[in-house]
Amino acid sequence: MRILIIEDDKSLAETLRFQLQHHQFETDVCHDGEEGLHFIEQQAHDLILLDRMLPTLDGISVLKITREKNISTPIIFVTALGALNDKITGLDCGADDYLVKPFDFEELLARIRCILRRPPKWEGQKPLEFIDVSYDIEQKKLYCGNLSCSLSSREGALLEFFLHNPGQTIPRASLLAKVWGPDAEVEDGNLDNYIYFLRRRLKSVKSSVQLKTIRGIGYQLEESHV
Repeated sequence: MRILIIEDDKSLAETLRFQLQHHQFETDVCHDGEEGLHFIEQQAHDLILLDRMLPTLDGISVLKITREKNISTPIIFVTALGALNDKITGLDCGADDYLVKPFDFEELLARIRCILRRPPKWEGQKPLEFIDVSYDIEQKKLYCGNLSCSLSSREGALLEFFLHNPGQTIPRASLLAKVWGPDAEVEDGNLDNYIYFLRRRLKSVKSSVQLKTIRGIGYQLEESHV
Protein backbone atom coordinates (compact mmCIF):
# COMPACT_ATOMS: atom_id res chain seq x y z
CA MET A 1 0.00 0.00 0.00
CA ARG A 2 1.28 3.46 -0.92
CA ILE A 3 0.32 6.54 1.12
CA LEU A 4 0.81 10.17 0.12
CA ILE A 5 1.50 12.65 2.95
CA ILE A 6 0.75 16.31 2.13
CA GLU A 7 1.99 18.23 5.18
CA ASP A 8 3.92 21.52 5.41
CA ASP A 9 5.30 20.71 8.87
CA LYS A 10 8.40 18.90 7.65
CA SER A 11 9.21 17.42 11.06
CA LEU A 12 5.72 15.92 11.40
CA ALA A 13 5.78 14.72 7.79
CA GLU A 14 9.05 12.87 8.31
CA THR A 15 7.81 11.39 11.59
CA LEU A 16 4.69 10.08 9.86
CA ARG A 17 6.79 8.73 7.00
CA PHE A 18 9.06 6.86 9.40
CA GLN A 19 6.16 5.42 11.42
CA LEU A 20 4.17 4.35 8.36
CA GLN A 21 7.19 2.73 6.75
CA HIS A 22 7.75 0.83 10.01
CA HIS A 23 4.25 -0.60 9.45
CA GLN A 24 5.14 -1.67 5.89
CA PHE A 25 3.47 1.24 4.05
CA GLU A 26 5.26 2.84 1.13
CA THR A 27 5.14 6.63 1.47
CA ASP A 28 5.61 9.80 -0.54
CA VAL A 29 5.81 13.24 1.04
CA CYS A 30 5.22 16.76 -0.26
CA HIS A 31 4.91 20.07 1.58
CA ASP A 32 2.56 22.32 -0.40
CA GLY A 33 -0.84 22.09 -2.04
CA GLU A 34 0.16 22.47 -5.68
CA GLU A 35 2.82 19.77 -5.43
CA GLY A 36 0.37 17.58 -3.57
CA LEU A 37 -2.25 17.99 -6.29
CA HIS A 38 0.34 17.03 -8.90
CA PHE A 39 1.04 13.81 -6.99
CA ILE A 40 -2.69 13.11 -6.59
CA GLU A 41 -3.35 13.52 -10.30
CA GLN A 42 -0.94 10.67 -11.00
CA GLN A 43 -3.35 8.38 -9.08
CA ALA A 44 -0.49 6.29 -7.75
CA HIS A 45 -1.57 6.13 -4.10
CA ASP A 46 -4.01 4.03 -2.10
CA LEU A 47 -4.64 6.72 0.52
CA ILE A 48 -3.80 10.40 1.14
CA LEU A 49 -3.11 12.20 4.43
CA LEU A 50 -3.91 15.86 3.77
CA ASP A 51 -3.28 18.94 5.92
CA ARG A 52 -5.72 21.85 5.57
CA MET A 53 -3.37 24.79 6.05
CA LEU A 54 -0.88 24.46 3.20
CA PRO A 55 1.17 26.93 1.16
CA THR A 56 0.33 27.61 -2.52
CA LEU A 57 -3.04 25.79 -2.34
CA ASP A 58 -5.00 25.04 0.84
CA GLY A 59 -6.21 21.56 1.69
CA ILE A 60 -9.89 22.23 1.00
CA SER A 61 -9.02 23.47 -2.51
CA VAL A 62 -6.85 20.41 -3.10
CA LEU A 63 -9.72 18.16 -1.99
CA LYS A 64 -12.33 19.94 -4.13
CA ILE A 65 -10.17 19.81 -7.27
CA THR A 66 -9.40 16.14 -6.62
CA ARG A 67 -13.07 15.20 -6.41
CA GLU A 68 -13.98 17.41 -9.39
CA LYS A 69 -11.51 15.35 -11.42
CA ASN A 70 -13.38 12.20 -10.31
CA ILE A 71 -10.34 10.93 -8.41
CA SER A 72 -11.77 8.79 -5.62
CA THR A 73 -8.58 7.98 -3.68
CA PRO A 74 -9.47 7.96 0.05
CA ILE A 75 -8.40 11.15 1.84
CA ILE A 76 -7.97 11.70 5.58
CA PHE A 77 -7.67 15.30 6.73
CA VAL A 78 -4.95 15.60 9.39
CA THR A 79 -5.20 19.16 10.67
CA ALA A 80 -5.17 21.50 13.65
CA LEU A 81 -8.55 22.94 12.58
CA GLY A 82 -10.81 21.00 14.92
CA ALA A 83 -13.98 23.08 15.25
CA LEU A 84 -17.22 21.32 14.39
CA ASN A 85 -17.77 23.52 11.32
CA ASP A 86 -14.25 22.71 10.09
CA LYS A 87 -14.97 18.98 10.35
CA ILE A 88 -18.33 19.32 8.59
CA THR A 89 -16.78 21.35 5.77
CA GLY A 90 -13.98 18.85 5.25
CA LEU A 91 -16.27 15.85 5.18
CA ASP A 92 -18.88 17.56 2.99
CA CYS A 93 -16.17 18.44 0.46
CA GLY A 94 -15.31 14.76 0.02
CA ALA A 95 -12.87 13.74 2.75
CA ASP A 96 -13.23 10.16 4.00
CA ASP A 97 -12.17 10.97 7.56
CA TYR A 98 -11.02 13.89 9.71
CA LEU A 99 -8.34 13.70 12.41
CA VAL A 100 -7.43 16.68 14.61
CA LYS A 101 -3.85 17.44 15.70
CA PRO A 102 -2.33 16.56 18.07
CA PHE A 103 -3.23 12.90 17.72
CA ASP A 104 -1.89 9.53 18.74
CA PHE A 105 -0.30 7.64 15.87
CA GLU A 106 -2.14 4.45 16.85
CA GLU A 107 -5.45 6.25 16.26
CA LEU A 108 -4.30 7.37 12.82
CA LEU A 109 -3.19 3.83 12.05
CA ALA A 110 -6.60 2.48 13.11
CA ARG A 111 -8.37 4.98 10.84
CA ILE A 112 -6.12 4.02 7.94
CA ARG A 113 -6.87 0.34 8.50
CA CYS A 114 -10.59 1.09 8.65
CA ILE A 115 -10.56 2.86 5.29
CA LEU A 116 -8.36 0.25 3.63
CA ARG A 117 -10.73 -2.51 4.79
CA ARG A 118 -13.47 -1.05 2.61
CA PRO A 119 -14.16 -2.95 -0.60
CA PRO A 120 -11.78 -1.53 -3.22
CA LYS A 121 -13.46 0.53 -5.90
CA TRP A 122 -11.31 -1.00 -8.59
CA GLU A 123 -11.21 -4.59 -7.54
CA GLY A 124 -13.87 -7.19 -6.92
CA GLN A 125 -15.18 -10.54 -8.00
CA LYS A 126 -16.31 -9.38 -11.44
CA PRO A 127 -13.73 -9.22 -14.23
CA LEU A 128 -13.03 -5.87 -15.84
CA GLU A 129 -14.64 -5.68 -19.27
CA PHE A 130 -14.35 -3.51 -22.36
CA ILE A 131 -15.71 -4.21 -25.86
CA ASP A 132 -14.79 -7.89 -26.41
CA VAL A 133 -12.21 -8.45 -23.64
CA SER A 134 -12.43 -9.21 -19.95
CA TYR A 135 -9.61 -9.26 -17.44
CA ASP A 136 -9.55 -11.37 -14.27
CA ILE A 137 -7.52 -9.31 -11.79
CA GLU A 138 -6.84 -12.11 -9.31
CA GLN A 139 -5.82 -14.69 -11.91
CA LYS A 140 -4.14 -12.08 -14.15
CA LYS A 141 -5.81 -13.62 -17.19
CA LEU A 142 -7.07 -11.82 -20.27
CA TYR A 143 -10.06 -13.31 -22.11
CA CYS A 144 -11.62 -12.70 -25.50
CA GLY A 145 -14.22 -15.20 -26.66
CA ASN A 146 -12.76 -18.69 -26.29
CA LEU A 147 -9.17 -17.42 -26.20
CA SER A 148 -7.17 -16.39 -23.14
CA CYS A 149 -3.64 -15.57 -22.03
CA SER A 150 -1.82 -14.86 -18.78
CA LEU A 151 -0.25 -11.50 -17.99
CA SER A 152 2.71 -10.58 -15.81
CA SER A 153 2.03 -8.47 -12.72
CA ARG A 154 3.21 -5.29 -14.43
CA GLU A 155 1.30 -6.02 -17.62
CA GLY A 156 -1.77 -6.66 -15.49
CA ALA A 157 -1.40 -3.41 -13.53
CA LEU A 158 -1.03 -1.46 -16.75
CA LEU A 159 -4.03 -3.10 -18.41
CA GLU A 160 -6.11 -2.63 -15.26
CA PHE A 161 -5.42 1.11 -15.33
CA PHE A 162 -6.49 1.31 -18.96
CA LEU A 163 -9.64 -0.74 -18.36
CA HIS A 164 -10.74 1.66 -15.65
CA ASN A 165 -10.25 4.58 -18.03
CA PRO A 166 -11.43 3.30 -21.45
CA GLY A 167 -11.49 5.87 -24.21
CA GLN A 168 -9.47 8.35 -22.15
CA THR A 169 -6.05 9.61 -23.13
CA ILE A 170 -3.77 8.69 -20.23
CA PRO A 171 -0.51 10.67 -19.99
CA ARG A 172 2.74 8.75 -19.90
CA ALA A 173 3.59 10.27 -16.51
CA SER A 174 0.35 8.92 -15.00
CA LEU A 175 1.02 5.43 -16.33
CA LEU A 176 4.59 5.42 -15.02
CA ALA A 177 3.47 6.70 -11.61
CA LYS A 178 0.62 4.23 -11.25
CA VAL A 179 2.51 1.12 -12.35
CA TRP A 180 6.07 1.85 -11.20
CA GLY A 181 5.47 4.45 -8.46
CA PRO A 182 5.88 8.26 -8.59
CA ASP A 183 9.48 8.24 -7.35
CA ALA A 184 10.69 5.20 -9.28
CA GLU A 185 13.71 5.73 -11.50
CA VAL A 186 12.28 4.21 -14.66
CA GLU A 187 13.53 4.78 -18.17
CA ASP A 188 10.83 6.09 -20.49
CA GLY A 189 11.43 3.19 -22.84
CA ASN A 190 10.22 0.72 -20.19
CA LEU A 191 6.68 1.97 -20.63
CA ASP A 192 6.92 1.59 -24.40
CA ASN A 193 8.13 -1.97 -23.94
CA TYR A 194 5.13 -2.89 -21.80
CA ILE A 195 2.73 -1.19 -24.17
CA TYR A 196 4.24 -3.38 -26.88
CA PHE A 197 3.77 -6.47 -24.69
CA LEU A 198 0.11 -5.58 -24.04
CA ARG A 199 -0.52 -5.05 -27.73
CA ARG A 200 0.85 -8.53 -28.39
CA ARG A 201 -1.42 -9.97 -25.69
CA LEU A 202 -4.50 -8.31 -27.20
CA LYS A 203 -3.50 -9.55 -30.62
CA SER A 204 -2.94 -13.09 -29.33
CA VAL A 205 -6.57 -13.33 -28.17
CA LYS A 206 -7.78 -11.72 -31.44
CA SER A 207 -9.37 -8.74 -29.68
CA SER A 208 -10.68 -5.69 -31.51
CA VAL A 209 -9.38 -3.54 -28.64
CA GLN A 210 -6.25 -1.54 -29.34
CA LEU A 211 -3.83 0.72 -27.49
CA LYS A 212 -3.59 3.88 -29.54
CA THR A 213 -0.56 6.15 -29.26
CA ILE A 214 -1.50 9.79 -28.67
CA ARG A 215 1.64 11.49 -29.91
CA GLY A 216 3.35 13.68 -27.35
CA ILE A 217 0.85 12.76 -24.59
CA GLY A 218 0.36 9.06 -23.89
CA TYR A 219 -1.95 6.20 -24.82
CA GLN A 220 -5.64 5.44 -25.17
CA LEU A 221 -7.55 2.16 -24.95
CA GLU A 222 -10.16 2.05 -27.72
CA GLU A 223 -11.94 -0.19 -30.18
CA SER A 224 -10.17 -0.71 -33.47
CA HIS A 225 -12.27 0.17 -36.50
CA VAL A 226 -9.89 -1.37 -39.03
